[in-house]
Amino acid sequence: MLRRTTMKKATDIAQRILATFLTSALGIIGGASLLGDISMVKAAALAGFAAVAQVVERLARASLDGKLTSAEINEAFLGKAKPEE
Repeated sequence: MLRRTTMKKATDIAQRILATFLTSALGIIGGASLLGDISMVKAAALAGFAAVAQVVERLARASLDGKLTSAEINEAFLGKAKPEE
């Protein structure tokens, strides 16, 4: 059961990271086409990687205690910072 739960969390995180990358990348394509100095592909990749890096950092911080709960995963993707205790 634990293994199934872990795989479900890993699949959920992977799908959400892909969605984060795509939404950030697609959002920048229009702006990149206006600038002209940077290719749309480079601008989209940069935006996508930056967004994914933020999420991965929040996931890493949340898992410092060795556990990563569903609530912590949701907080990482929603961009909510965990209150300091």
